Amino acid sequence: MMNYIKKFSEIGINDIAEVGGKNASLGEMFSHLTPKGILIPKGFAVTAAAYKYFVSCNGFELPLAALMKELDRQGYTNLAEIGKQARNLLMSGRMTNDLGMSIIGAYDAMFDDGVQEVAVRSSATAEDLPEASFAGLHESYLNVRGSYALLYAVKQCFASLYTDRAIKYREDKGFDHHKVFLSVGIQEMIRSDIGCSGVGFTLEPESGFKEVVHIAGVWGLGENIVQGTVTPDEFLVFKPTLEQGFKAIIQKNMGSKNQMMVYADQEDEVNATINKLTPLELQNKFVLEDQEIEKLAKWAIIIERHYQKAMDFEWAKDGIGQQLYIIQARPETVHSQKKRLQLTSYHLAQKGILVCTGEAIGSRIVSGPARILSSPLQAAKLNPGDILVTDTTSPDWDPILKKVAGMVTNRGGRTSHAAIIARELGAAAIVGATNATTTITDGEIITLNCADGKTGFVYQGKAEWTESVTDLEDIRIPQTPKVQLIVADPERAFELSFYPNDGVGLLRMEFIISNLIKIHPMALVHPEKISNEKDRADMELITLQHPDKKAFFVDKLSKGVATIAAAFFPKEVIVRMSDFKSNEYAGLIAGQDFEPVEENPMIGFRGASRYYHERYREGFQLECEAMRMVRNEMGFTNVKLMIPFCRTVEEGRKVIDLMKEFGLIQGDHGLEVFVMAEIPANVLMAEEFAAIFDGFSIGSNDLTQLTLGIDRDSALVADLFDEQNAAVQLLIAQMINQGKICGRKVGICGQAPSDSASFARLLVRHGIDSISFNADALIAGIANINGVFSPQLSPSPS
Repeated sequence: MMNYIKKFSEIGINDIAEVGGKNASLGEMFSHLTPKGILIPKGFAVTAAAYKYFVSCNGFELPLAALMKELDRQGYTNLAEIGKQARNLLMSGRMTNDLGMSIIGAYDAMFDDGVQEVAVRSSATAEDLPEASFAGLHESYLNVRGSYALLYAVKQCFASLYTDRAIKYREDKGFDHHKVFLSVGIQEMIRSDIGCSGVGFTLEPESGFKEVVHIAGVWGLGENIVQGTVTPDEFLVFKPTLEQGFKAIIQKNMGSKNQMMVYADQEDEVNATINKLTPLELQNKFVLEDQEIEKLAKWAIIIERHYQKAMDFEWAKDGIGQQLYIIQARPETVHSQKKRLQLTSYHLAQKGILVCTGEAIGSRIVSGPARILSSPLQAAKLNPGDILVTDTTSPDWDPILKKVAGMVTNRGGRTSHAAIIARELGAAAIVGATNATTTITDGEIITLNCADGKTGFVYQGKAEWTESVTDLEDIRIPQTPKVQLIVADPERAFELSFYPNDGVGLLRMEFIISNLIKIHPMALVHPEKISNEKDRADMELITLQHPDKKAFFVDKLSKGVATIAAAFFPKEVIVRMSDFKSNEYAGLIAGQDFEPVEENPMIGFRGASRYYHERYREGFQLECEAMRMVRNEMGFTNVKLMIPFCRTVEEGRKVIDLMKEFGLIQGDHGLEVFVMAEIPANVLMAEEFAAIFDGFSIGSNDLTQLTLGIDRDSALVADLFDEQNAAVQLLIAQMINQGKICGRKVGICGQAPSDSASFARLLVRHGIDSISFNADALIAGIANINGVFSPQLSPSPS
């Protein structure tokens, strides 16, 4: 007799043809990874042979073949009807006694309780194509209890071989419908309905960056996260520092999690689950503690190493025993098959009125007519090139999504169905936009901009943009000077890490403070001094998860910097301590309570002078604590620090001493502290500054301003601002030469070396150690540097 049942302990990855990819992977992990400490729920597989037997006993081969023959393969106009008939045919079949008793017997033998809740999951396999992927095409059923419900759920899985999306997928791939079969996994149900669950990737799912584990989670059963019904919590863990024993969580982002899927009250039901509103206290709480996040990340690394490829996985936490489990794992299919050989950059030149925002998926810009649909049943309204606007998507949408130029959803996060399918299609998508279906008008032309970090923007009308394609393999980085990036936004860090670079020459802390923290540091130190009630209320809302307001600042700043440090690890990342001017600080929440009103903030209370002043000393202490955490507790010793706008040598000593008092000791674990050379005094007194600092970074904007006596914020004299003025170039050359004499590294940050080949030549010929560019200027900058070393422009010592 054929073997219709196989326990997970009897299955390995080589059994895909017999039990499908999902079951083979579960068996592989159960047998090989359980001894390594990973908890896998027990279970068994109903084999593909059982499906074939079911079809044969009921005489379904010819009727199914006839139905597939009737399929309209041009426009697929009858896809829904053909699929429905095929599923109804299979559901009308009778489960023979021997097959039924085999399944029930395995269920009773494996689980002591005759009504053990189980998950019943489809696991497809193709004859002669064991490596074919069928992820997300077939059905799964949760909280299945009892013999009758189990057999019914197995039959439903058999029938799901003919879902509309599965039929269309096989047509697209050229698979013979009658050579694809269904195995079914019966797995112990983890009580995540009173716990939490989620998904994970062993790489960053947007960029494909391989050194992190991405984990997403929701309260209750995991179906909501897959379907994009709710916005999940998201966590990023850096693999190298995790394995070294450091605090390795570099991002924690709280999702709304406004619904949770739980067991329904009905007995003996298939898929007996319901969605209910998540209690407010759980919405405002992360689903996992830090030690649980790191535990899942360690398991993810073990799984990835076992399979020797990037993986995505599903996890669940039992609400009774509080144990974590891995309930599924499969090879990651988007970035693992994608080679980052070319860089396509999109730049928005002109935009319309902003309609809404959400989370950007991909990095493209697209335009087209908006088509607001509430269900895939309205597919006939969708034309090729339309932009789908809907509440959320599920796998039922898959057959029609290839038509769209892009999509916008009200709900869902970065691991929702809409996000996953958009990545697979290479489409632009904006998910979690909240009110897209009410703010966008059906039929109007809109533009989706996903090219500016993790936030996606929807504009009215057709915007203007440019596209440029660069073959990264053709880019030759010079051996000297170092070519580095200027980075501010942690959301773009992983994407930028793939650009040719020698690290980050300037990390601008101000972006993190203004966009992620938003509150004046001193307001977090002294909330009692906030005079405006709205500011007070805004601060309380933003810091809701942090009773200790100072800890909020340290946590947000450290994670923002750590994300960028991780993206470029182990290359150096030079972090400039905050360099807001007083009017910019005043623009933060409650900032006006802590800032002076200055006539000319550009040359006023800024930079090093703030750090030791009583007005900001405690704020600087928070900055130092965050940097100490990044380096000493999170393990990012590639982070170096830089002091801006340091007017005098004595001021430099004060700051170094203050940093030491606040736990940042120059030389400790290789800590280097640089100074911005942006005041003529820095150049003229370079030898004295070199005795205090480990290196210099020329700030050409401020240096030009102060050399020529020009307020660079003044439009009246803007035409006189010129970094290539002879006086400015003389100071720059002097700074580089003095650095060499003193044995100190000298770099420069700014646009001029990419805009001007002659400026780049000046820097290279004088032996500058590094040049830092904004990402959009990097390729031009490298070309200018390489041009210096061409035969026509050989380097000169003078």
